[in-house]
Amino acid sequence: MSATTLLLPALMIAAVWFLAALDGALAGRAAGRPVGPAAAAVEPVRATARLLVGQRRSTLAADGLLRWAGIASLIVAAVLAAAVVPLGERPLVDLSVGVVWFNAMEVVAWAAVWLVGWGPNGALSLVGGYRFVAQGLSYELPHMFAIITAALAAGSLRITDIVDAQAGLWFVVLMPAAFVAYLLSAAAMAFWGPFDAPVARDTAGGAGSELSGVDRLLFAGGRRLLLVAAASMAVPLFLGGGHGPWLPAWAWVLLKTAAVLVVLVWLRHQLPTIRMDRWAEISWVVLVPLTIVQALVVALVVLARGGM
Repeated sequence: MSATTLLLPALMIAAVWFLAALDGALAGRAAGRPVGPAAAAVEPVRATARLLVGQRRSTLAADGLLRWAGIASLIVAAVLAAAVVPLGERPLVDLSVGVVWFNAMEVVAWAAVWLVGWGPNGALSLVGGYRFVAQGLSYELPHMFAIITAALAAGSLRITDIVDAQAGLWFVVLMPAAFVAYLLSAAAMAFWGPFDAPVARDTAGGAGSELSGVDRLLFAGGRRLLLVAAASMAVPLFLGGGHGPWLPAWAWVLLKTAAVLVVLVWLRHQLPTIRMDRWAEISWVVLVPLTIVQALVVALVVLARGGM
């Protein structure tokens, strides 16, 4: 096993810790209880320890195999999605269809969250699972069009080729609408912030309502890993990957990923949970046409430059 193979999960765990610490600090500030940097850094470790020793409960006639399959699939899908993100010059897996691979892992996450909601045999958890499927129907098309627009501009589905195409100009400048659509759909993919209806309070935690102990810890970790994977993919697609002055490529990738995570955490504390029907309306009426127009504009620019 290569050092790079071990480095990817380690970096993702560190990113999840950073995400949890920042989220806790902003939550404390919003509640009028400011949290210092040291306390914010330690709290995720304490929460992990509490869940590790917490008692696991089960519902009547629960399907433990499906529940565990869903939790494991969520974690595996997030890690495999991040495997095609270049950390510096090259990713762990440099696929010629890296964009397609990343999107396929998101579809695995659909099934994973639904299985987590179905497995416990509970009404509220099942509602959460179906909410995520419905949410996926809303975010997937603008998400797909945003990703494909970046691939269209580079003339390749390989992530490293997309990064190389941004040596002179980052794609966020060329396609800002696609970038915004990607960030919104990335948050929806991880049911994060205003898109947390699948695990909302009105259903006592939705898909995760019947989870406890280690199960709850792994599900929450998988959700955050998915957000980290989505945030890291924004870097090679729109933010120039490792391109930048003075610092090495890997440092730029880490800094840009951290910046995207900060934006997503900030978004969570600025906007309330959006209703499923309202999100579907925004997605289909606004984001889908917007990303299609953005893709057409990029295609015309590429053709005008004599590309493809």
